[in-house]
Amino acid sequence: MGRRQNRAKYLSCGQTARNSNSEQESEVKKEKTKKDASVSVSISSSKFILKPTSAQRMSGGRPRSLGGGGQHHVLDYLKRMQSENPAFFYAIQPDTDHSTGGASIFWADATARMNYSYFGDTLVFDTSYRTHRYRVPFASFTGINHHGQPVLFGCALILNDSESTFIWLFQTWLRAMSGQQPLSITTDPDRFIQTAVSRVLPETRHRYSKQGIVRETQEKLAHIYRSHPMFETEFKKCINETETIDEFESSWQSLLQRYYVMDNEWLQSMYNARQQWVKVYLRDTFFGELSVNDGSGGLNSFFDGYVGASTTIQMLIKQYEKALASWHEKELKADYDTTNTTPVLKTPSPMEKQAAGLYTRRIFMKFQEELVETLANPATKTDDSGTITTYRVAKFGEENKAHIVCFNSLEMKATCSCQMFEYSGIICRHILAVFRAKNVLTLPSQYVLKRWTTNAKSRAVLDEGASESPKDSRESLTVRYNNLRQEAIKYVEEGAKSIHIYNVAMDALREAANKVADRKNQGSGGAQGGTLTNGSSQELHVAEDNTSATFQSTDEKQRKIRELTAELESTNQRCEVYRANLLAVLKDMEEQKLKLSVKVQNARLSLKE
Repeated sequence: MGRRQNRAKYLSCGQTARNSNSEQESEVKKEKTKKDASVSVSISSSKFILKPTSAQRMSGGRPRSLGGGGQHHVLDYLKRMQSENPAFFYAIQPDTDHSTGGASIFWADATARMNYSYFGDTLVFDTSYRTHRYRVPFASFTGINHHGQPVLFGCALILNDSESTFIWLFQTWLRAMSGQQPLSITTDPDRFIQTAVSRVLPETRHRYSKQGIVRETQEKLAHIYRSHPMFETEFKKCINETETIDEFESSWQSLLQRYYVMDNEWLQSMYNARQQWVKVYLRDTFFGELSVNDGSGGLNSFFDGYVGASTTIQMLIKQYEKALASWHEKELKADYDTTNTTPVLKTPSPMEKQAAGLYTRRIFMKFQEELVETLANPATKTDDSGTITTYRVAKFGEENKAHIVCFNSLEMKATCSCQMFEYSGIICRHILAVFRAKNVLTLPSQYVLKRWTTNAKSRAVLDEGASESPKDSRESLTVRYNNLRQEAIKYVEEGAKSIHIYNVAMDALREAANKVADRKNQGSGGAQGGTLTNGSSQELHVAEDNTSATFQSTDEKQRKIRELTAELESTNQRCEVYRANLLAVLKDMEEQKLKLSVKVQNARLSLKE
């Protein structure tokens, strides 16, 4: 709930603005009721009852089979990954229906789980590969990182297309993500997914992908698309470019009347579901889209170019790893560009300079665009009631498209009718114009979301109970792993800043690696170990207090020796994993040292010239 409160920052005057929108919607609904009386299609409920999607029709609801030992191929990979990294999570759906096609599988590596702790406010569940056009029924959970790039939160093979499968999948994914629900989720319009989301993620705002809606519309209204070439353009304009509820309602009715489709059942059902896919109804919730006018509808493309119609199950793992490596490289490049290049400032504003030092490069460019636009969007005061001042902000020559901003001078907070900050997490030009008019020179802290800053990955909150029960063993193991990894990354970031700090950090890491090795050789660790067997059960070996060893029988002593030996072996394996991770960090630091040396050499050459 904490992140939900952080995203939903409204003022009392903002409440007025929203109430105004609610009143508008209420009036529109009354008017729409009158209009619907003449429509021949009878709608018994305003709730959208989803019919089978194209994906469901093409799969027929039948179990999918990977064939050729494909499932064993994937499971062997998952088991190997978990043996190398205890924080790797995977699970297999219990075969309660005795499916002939095999059980569905979910997995998430340690990086995916860690990334969710940073960027888990919005989620995209992409099931584009479920249709029989693809050979592998692959699905992915993704989000958006601080550079606006897609980031992976987990993957699945959906072999049984049913309601129970999706409920199991979302429950398993949520468990892997330590039970933290996102603020919003975007999926294809699908009745099974809709049921699963409502049951497993009841506090999450569910949005249908506009891509999926448009795709279904093209299929359902193919005859209209063929006979009226302009219908598609006007349809997209209606859902993407309208800025208020009134404007959308008017544009929608005009579209239906112009093309004589007022009694079309598909369009009527889409209208009933408008609050789950039309932008003007969703702007009060964070979806992380960098452009409010983005018509993509939320499904990002983490695996585009890597998983296609010809991808087999044997190829999937290789392509999966290629996609991971590619996006990791792109993130590193974006990190490098943000850290090592200076953006060109376009105004003398202290706020612009402040933002340049806070945001990643892409987010700063978006902020800069909004700041520059304030020059063409003057703020005009319309009401002043003490601490709350209302402004009307419109672009020169477009006064009919004004936005209302309420500013609280006491709390230095503002809300805008465009709701760009609530939707994307980036402050809009209208609020910036009011700040300019009120001589607010720097960005108030509440308008800088940490998830968009260069420090987005620092000091993530990882919950761990004071006491550890057996069922929490795996989660605690993940927390310990992530804490070690995060601390090591801090040394990398700080150690690369200067040669002196680099040497100190390098010595500290080498000493830590030696201590880990010594501890491993001594074999005296009493840590608990957790392993995930087939992703569905845990084996927890706990060393019990041996105070009554004198009274134990020989068999009991032998059993205790076997248990302690197994625990020692498990501890040794984990030490190997941690040692390998530390050595990998050392290698990264050596590479960073080489890059710094090249920079120093280039700087010296430039000085000589």
